[in-house]
Order: sequence, then C-alpha cells, then structure tokens
Amino acid sequence: MPLSRALAVLCGVLLCASGLFAVSGDFCDSSLCQNGGTCLISQDNDVYCLCPEGFTGLVCSETEKGPCSPNPCYNDGKCQVTENTQRGDIFTQYICQCSLGYSGTHCEISTSSPKATYPGQAIAEVLKKKLSGASFPPVNETIYYNLEGDYLSTTAVPIPVPNPGLSNSLASSCTSTLGMEGGAIANSQISASSVYVGFLGVQRWGPELARLHSSGLVNAWTASDYDSKPWIQVNLLRKMRVSGVITQGASRAGRAEYLKTFKVAYSLDGLKFKFIQNASGSGDKVFWGNMDNNGLKVNMFSPSLEAQYIRLYPVSCYRACTLRFELLGCELNGCSEPLGLKNNSIPDSHMTASSTYKTWNLRAFGWYPHYGRLDMQGKINAWTAQSNSNKEWLQVDLCTQRHVTGIITQGARDFGQVQYVASYKVAHSNDGVEWTIYKEQGTDKVFLGNSDNNSHKKNIFETPIVARYVRVLPVSWHKRITLRLELLGC
Repeated sequence: MPLSRALAVLCGVLLCASGLFAVSGDFCDSSLCQNGGTCLISQDNDVYCLCPEGFTGLVCSETEKGPCSPNPCYNDGKCQVTENTQRGDIFTQYICQCSLGYSGTHCEISTSSPKATYPGQAIAEVLKKKLSGASFPPVNETIYYNLEGDYLSTTAVPIPVPNPGLSNSLASSCTSTLGMEGGAIANSQISASSVYVGFLGVQRWGPELARLHSSGLVNAWTASDYDSKPWIQVNLLRKMRVSGVITQGASRAGRAEYLKTFKVAYSLDGLKFKFIQNASGSGDKVFWGNMDNNGLKVNMFSPSLEAQYIRLYPVSCYRACTLRFELLGCELNGCSEPLGLKNNSIPDSHMTASSTYKTWNLRAFGWYPHYGRLDMQGKINAWTAQSNSNKEWLQVDLCTQRHVTGIITQGARDFGQVQYVASYKVAHSNDGVEWTIYKEQGTDKVFLGNSDNNSHKKNIFETPIVARYVRVLPVSWHKRITLRLELLGC
C-alpha cells in the first residue's frame, strides 16, 4: 500500500476513533486531493474532495479568495464577510450592504418599484397579545435608568425599510422562533455587558445560557450585581425581520429572579443602536416582563424590526436581572415558514426514503422515514438509513409545488450513540422522476449539516427552490445516517 494511502487510512481511523469528525461512506485515496483535502466517493462513484478552510476547487488546488470574491452583490452592493463568527444555523458567509433604493439578500430587489417576490400563504394567527405603550409602575426592586446616554435614541417610531417580498399576510405570520431555544443561534452569537459568578466562582450565569426553557442548576443569564446598565445581545449574523420576544425568568438558590420591565434596542452594524419607541414617539418603549421565574411573557414589536443585532436592556428586575428568552421573526423576504413536517400537516405517507434501518432487524424497531420530523420525540425519533452510503436519501412530497427557501436538520441518539448527517446535498423535482441537484455558482452545493444529535442546523438557499418533491442526499455522517428535518418556505 502506498505511503499516502496508508497515512490517509490511518488518519481516517484515528479521526473516527476520536469521534471528533463525521465519516463518509467510503474514503478514497486522499493523495488525489491537494492541501490536506479529504477524498470521498460521491453518489455517482465519482471522486469528491472536501477541502479544508482556505482552499477550494475540484481537488482543493485553488486558494480560497473568500466569499466576496467575486462580489456576489448586485446594483453596487458592498459584500461584507462574516468571518470569525459561528452560528448554529448557517446562512452565507457574507452579507450584502445594499445601496439606496435596493434590498434583498443580494440587493437584487428595487424598492422603487415594489412587487411581491413570492406568493403569500396565510397561516394561523399566533401570539396576539401585545403590550401597551404605558410607562412602567413604581417598583421597589433593582431599577436601572438613563440608558440613552451611551446609545442613539430615536425620536420617532421606527419604520422598517419597505420590503417588496413581504406581503401583508406574511408580515402577520412572521413569528418563527429564531433559534435561542432550538440551538440554531450559537453560543458565540450571544454576549452580555456582564456576568454573575457565584458559589465561590464555580457557577457562571453566562449569556449563552439565556435560552428559553434552558434547564439545569445554572440555566440562565444573570447580570453582575455591580453592572449599572446591563444588557444582553444576540448577533443574527445577517439582517433579518424581528417581530417579537418571549422572556422567562429562572430560579437561583431556590429563589425566583426575573426581569419585570425592559427595553429593546436594535442595530445593523453592532455599533449604533436605536431603542424601540413608544406609540407616541416621545420616548423609549418599556416592555412588561415576567411575574415569576418560569412563566412566559410574549411581547410583539409593532412594526417589526429589520436588524442584525438585538439587545435587551433590563429596566427593573426582581431580586436580580436573570433572563431566558427567545426571539421571533423570519427572513426578510417573509418566505421562511415551516412547511409542515414538525406539525404533522405533511402526512407520513408523503415521507419516503431509499432504505430504513431496523434495530435488531425487527420491523417494530424500524427508524422509518416518517419519524424524520424536526424535534420528533420517543425512543425511535428519526429516520436512519439501512446502510452508510452516499446512495441513501430522505424525500418529502409537499403535495403541491411550493417555494422552498431553506432547511433545518437535526440528528438523533440510538441507545446513547450520537448519530447525525454532517453534510448533504439537496435535490428537487416536480414529478418525482427527474431530479435536479441544487447548485450555487454552477456546482452542486454541499451544505454543512449537524455536529451533534439535538441542535438545529439551518441552511438558507441563495436561490429558492420551486418544486413539489425535495430530497436530502447525505454526503458525510457520524456513526449512522440519521436525520430529522423541517423545510422552510411558502
């Protein structure tokens, strides 16, 4: 065996044994790939090189110039690389800063001649209760004032930039959770002005714990007792439409702690923030918070915001400023609603697969395709393929032709063994016979998948798919090809 092949095999064995990397169905001779690329066998038995960071091309021979070269933004839009940031869900590695008169992911929409980008689809009205603009009552607990000194405060009610892709019906339904609870928002995207450290320095109530329904002994963010102007911030990595927030307190040392009132500020660049204003435009709006440590309080923003950064500023707190929360919103085009896998509106018969793994080879313990729904619960709670092969697939029949703008994937656990799809391709069809693999820049797009068994991983398509059938084609995986998913669109 040649030395290069021996090293590739040895490396593969070590990586698999450590559990640090996902494995593909078959490693091919990695000497075929340059600059440390991993050689995989594609679905058609062709050689495919998975390139390390900094390299690209068919055999990883080209130096990566970055996602902004060439400039993917139209109409003189400026491309900004979102480097040194990691997110539980993945969008593109850049954002386009549009010039005046244009909007959209790539500044392709002219706001001077608005027209709907996608057909609207009405969904059930949710989260109806909104807070009034009344000022908060006197309280005896910790109160923080005068936040405006360090940040820009608007003098009028903020009005979002017109977005031709957002119809009235979609605007009213822009209430998807953005990933604090599900894990789509990574820890690195959450920051705070301070952190409370207790119990001899062992307990750290950091901002990454401020996720709705977070559990455990230390399960929320708490600001330092010495922080006079505390805040917690989420960086969404790209401009999104944010329509509301759900807040929750927590219990520390057996005592309830929560935010009684708070303000919300937003920003496009993370430097200049504006506070949401009250109905009259005369001052910052103060939102009512929680009344106990575990109940949920929903606050909707009217109008919704277009922002990349969202900050919550405690105004009054009970015992301490302790918070768990979730943000609500959608993509700017409004076409990013779940298409029916998680809520079972897509029937079981419309989920099919290339094969099904059966524990102990028993039908009663089969990991069938209809289990492949996001957040599916139970001992058997996902689809698992019979073999670890690039020829496996999971298919969804949407019943009718739909606009599909993204996908959320999730792994699972089988008898304590973590399993997931680490990378995949997406194919689509209108008749279930002729299939087209989704491409970007003329080549099949390989999407980055999961890295554990439970977190959500969200991928947005740069060009929406219009199709009835959608297939997920695993490229690499950990232990077994195991998948739960949701499709997004309208």
